[in-house]
Amino acid sequence: MAAYVLRRLLLMIPTIFGIMAISFAVIQFAPGGPVEQVIARISGQGGDDRLSGGGADAGAGGNFDAGGESSKYRGAQGLDPEFIAKLEKQFGFDKPPLERFGKMLWDYARFDFGESYFRDISVLDLILEKMPVSITIGLWITILSNLISIPLGIRKAVKDGSRFDIWTSAIVIVAYAIPGFLFGILLMVLFAGGSFFDWFPLQGLTSDNFDQLSLGGKVLDYLWHITLPLAALVLSAFAVTTLLTKNSFLEEIRKQYVVTARAKGLSEQRVLYGHVFRNAMLIVIAGFPGAFISAFFSGSLLIENIFSLDGLGLLGWQSVLNRDYPVVFATLYIFSLMGLLVNLLSDMVYTWIDPRIDFERRDV
Repeated sequence: MAAYVLRRLLLMIPTIFGIMAISFAVIQFAPGGPVEQVIARISGQGGDDRLSGGGADAGAGGNFDAGGESSKYRGAQGLDPEFIAKLEKQFGFDKPPLERFGKMLWDYARFDFGESYFRDISVLDLILEKMPVSITIGLWITILSNLISIPLGIRKAVKDGSRFDIWTSAIVIVAYAIPGFLFGILLMVLFAGGSFFDWFPLQGLTSDNFDQLSLGGKVLDYLWHITLPLAALVLSAFAVTTLLTKNSFLEEIRKQYVVTARAKGLSEQRVLYGHVFRNAMLIVIAGFPGAFISAFFSGSLLIENIFSLDGLGLLGWQSVLNRDYPVVFATLYIFSLMGLLVNLLSDMVYTWIDPRIDFERRDV
């Protein structure tokens, strides 16, 4: 197993390199870079009110046209070329793209992400500040979806082909087909002061008077705010696990050892939960880390924007809009690294819960 883990760790290096290289190359052709953002702010043409042009990291991507004449930037006509040159140097665009990319990789290898272009804070501190919100959402989704999926999947396997199995499958498939962000908007319209009921808050994770509430009041206030976002995310999150659980149980139920256990006179509950459950749940349990990361990454972006939850999803969206490249690349790097590590962790969990699995005997 040690050799397999070592090979997987070594393979992460070219994988991360490829992800960052492709993303960096795409960014070079994206219009409206940070220099243009500052120019637009100065010219009164738009831009975020937080733009200040301070604290840039020289190693984090940039505009393909960076460096050179001011005419290369939209709206720069009439501005002092020396001022444009200072902006390019401040954001690190006075260096060739390959040099910037190399510096970025070297810095990121040491987890040095520099500072945000337009926020007076280091990128790492900014990510750590926003991460608890996204982690909380990911944990809630994972817990709730499995509390729904596993019992439902077992019941569907036992009742395979029955009316219960058919109509629950229809519900699961329809729920999976509905985009979470669209369902979130529907929930806001229905229950957050839209055209119908005003039962839940429109945005945020806590109320303005949260610090003044008692412990019980804080818990209730938090649950009150998190209800609609979780409902929007859990709707489609439990579908895959439900069908996976059902299929795993069906496969195990049809095996010879189950027939033998029943022939010995064991009750159906004893057969199901004493023998089948342990084997059928291997693939589900091993998938827990991946399920959490999937909920942590994929679900946060749109839902955090819709409900104004101050997490990594909202941070990433705002950073893309503001062309805050250090934050964009740092979050991409961290997410990619965490995804690769979680995939490795899932394989290790497989071997832990089922020692018969040996990854060293198969190709990586």
